Amino acid sequence: MSAVVSQIQGEPALVEVRRQGGVATLVMNRGAQFNALSSAMIAALQTQLDALAADQDIRVVVLAGAGRAFCAGHDLREMRASPSEAFYQRLFAQCTKMMRTLQAMPQPVIARVHGLATAAGCQLVATCDLAVAADTAQFAVSGVNLGLFCSTPSVALGRNVNRKQAFEMLVTGEFISATEARDRGLVNRVVAPDRLDDEIANLAAQIMTKPAVALAMGKSLFYRQLEMGTDAAYQLAGQTMACNMMDEAALEGVQAFIEKRKPSWGA
Repeated sequence: MSAVVSQIQGEPALVEVRRQGGVATLVMNRGAQFNALSSAMIAALQTQLDALAADQDIRVVVLAGAGRAFCAGHDLREMRASPSEAFYQRLFAQCTKMMRTLQAMPQPVIARVHGLATAAGCQLVATCDLAVAADTAQFAVSGVNLGLFCSTPSVALGRNVNRKQAFEMLVTGEFISATEARDRGLVNRVVAPDRLDDEIANLAAQIMTKPAVALAMGKSLFYRQLEMGTDAAYQLAGQTMACNMMDEAALEGVQAFIEKRKPSWGA
């Protein structure tokens, strides 16, 4: 496995990129700070996500964290050191852009949640297309405990979790277990910590057997239609399926089904 490291102005690497086959793993590398999302960390993630989105050799992206936590949310020390509304608006706009990039990029993104995921860290989990968690992981949108309602995390959380369950998490700040997170729809799979990497590798391998063009078109459609009314969503979905059906991969897949053989999609 090769590793490429992103560094900001001579500081220790904030994001490490590990590539293995068609899978790129982004590792948030502020373990001592529980991978808090400083403005520099968000910028480093944005740079790497933009690069991977344009890399046709990468089929799946995994988002992980170093140290004991997945991500503890925004860097509260940095926020407290710059008490101006203008700074806060820039910070949250920067973070929103990065979160939106996770869903706009063509590759499926899997959150690898080995530990704590709180506030904007929980937002990251909710924003990723898929999430696999260790059974020891915990989740919360706990800003309200500090007098700061997790408003931006609520956008992603409310699109993953039942409305009343999401609101309860937001107004109580209470933690939920990985099993509860799975039951509420925040994560897909929960496994023992020593099985986490194998489970993600198996999921990524299954995804990579599918044509990249179909996945990219489908992912784009999936998020766009969620924001539409039913009639508009069906219209867009029909247009997308028609375009998808004209792609060589889909034509080959259907022909293979008719001929009772495996499709020949190549690498």
